[in-house]
Amino acid sequence: MRKSKPKKRIMLPDPKYNDPNVTRFVNNLMYSGKKNLAFKIFYDSLDIIANKLQNEGKTPLEIFRQALENVTPQVEVKARRVGGATFQVPMEIRSDRKVSISMKNMISFARKRTGHSMAERLAAELIAAYKLEGGAYKKKEDTHRMAEANKAFAHFRF
Repeated sequence: MRKSKPKKRIMLPDPKYNDPNVTRFVNNLMYSGKKNLAFKIFYDSLDIIANKLQNEGKTPLEIFRQALENVTPQVEVKARRVGGATFQVPMEIRSDRKVSISMKNMISFARKRTGHSMAERLAAELIAAYKLEGGAYKKKEDTHRMAEANKAFAHFRF
């Protein structure tokens, strides 16, 4: 490679829970640089989760972490051309990319949901992911199923 790799930026923890993953999630949630609004949406959705799942015995942050873990894919398929044919080759995912994919899937499926506010839609998607259902969890399952079906082409890895 000609260029050197860019150095990783340190993610500052969020003010309320002191967790860098929350900041990363909020950065993905943010539109047009409106970070305060994104933080408000995220914290409101955690309050909604706290109200709905108070008998779980877990904090909303633990539920958020578990939901993210439930929608994190382990493998993905990449298109690879070999001799004129395109194969879907299953590949392991780097750990930082896993987290990024899970957060982006969670947010995109929350945006597609029906609901009054984004906070409600995000809370609904987080609760669904926590209970192993919802759009983001289904996408992870589909990705794993696709990788399993194309396991025969794993030797084309590059």
